[in-house]
Amino acid sequence: MKQFSYTVKDKNGIHARPAGTLVKFCKEFQSEIQISGKQGTASLKKLFSLLGLNIQFGDEVTVTVEGPDEDDAVQRIRKLMSENF
Repeated sequence: MKQFSYTVKDKNGIHARPAGTLVKFCKEFQSEIQISGKQGTASLKKLFSLLGLNIQFGDEVTVTVEGPDEDDAVQRIRKLMSENF
């Protein structure tokens, strides 16, 4: 299991369009991928679960990855989030 924390820097938080991008990206991996924030935990492979967390600007989230491609997934998800969120 691998995990990392990230503080959302996008002034709009993680709303529908970036959430869709993130979910589509995470579906490429075999590993289970979860995101945790103030509102709870959700799968990063399910759009409505992610949107239900209502992640806003300045929120700190923790991404947890567990599975056969977890090392690659953590690196690539961290990069995507830092460049887009």
